[in-house]
Amino acid sequence: MNTLGSLSVVFDLDGTLVDSEPNYYEAGRRTLAAYGVPDFSWAEHERYVGISTRETIADWRERYGLSAPVEELLAVKNRHYLRLAGASTRVYPQMRAFVELLAAEGVPMAVASGSSPGAIGAILAGTGLDAHLRTVVAADEVAHGKPAPDVFLEAARRLGADPADCVVVEDAAPGAAAAHAAGMRCIAVPYVAAQADAPEFATAGLLLRGGQEEFTARAALAWLTDSARRP
Repeated sequence: MNTLGSLSVVFDLDGTLVDSEPNYYEAGRRTLAAYGVPDFSWAEHERYVGISTRETIADWRERYGLSAPVEELLAVKNRHYLRLAGASTRVYPQMRAFVELLAAEGVPMAVASGSSPGAIGAILAGTGLDAHLRTVVAADEVAHGKPAPDVFLEAARRLGADPADCVVVEDAAPGAAAAHAAGMRCIAVPYVAAQADAPEFATAGLLLRGGQEEFTARAALAWLTDSARRP
């Protein structure tokens, strides 16, 4: 039984539940190298954290003058990513513990991600998170990716939840902005520490500036419990 009232929790995937950014970076580096863009750096990759893969590639085409269609680049990057993700994707231990605590409390949960449906499915299945996270929304399934609220609103719809009763867990500024636009509270766990002061994070109900090192499942659950008690 859900002891947290009508609360539902919607998780971002990459950088929030799992440390997939190194694999996304490497997939992007390999893709760009194949199309004549060498030396794609981690610093350059960080600008795309929290942005959907499709929108990232659309920006690449403009930034790097690529002539290949978005669909072709998307397919190449996804192939690289799935190969890397299948070999190794780490779940943040406290995030796994948080999912398990919420499941034990009967809290409805969903994943809303900028990744492709195939990538999301592979990660959830490969890490075992799919045992508890069965409601999934990919950016490809809605009109606009983050920072638009579409993925979160669709997740709420599929859960049968009022957006005002949903709490989003996010690592990136566009995701925090999307949660705010959706009328949802947000637990923000910044992946890029230097971005913790971004104005988008100021809208979060709970901001953990230290990122994953500061996040604990018990403290997050306590915050949710306290939130559920408020009128």
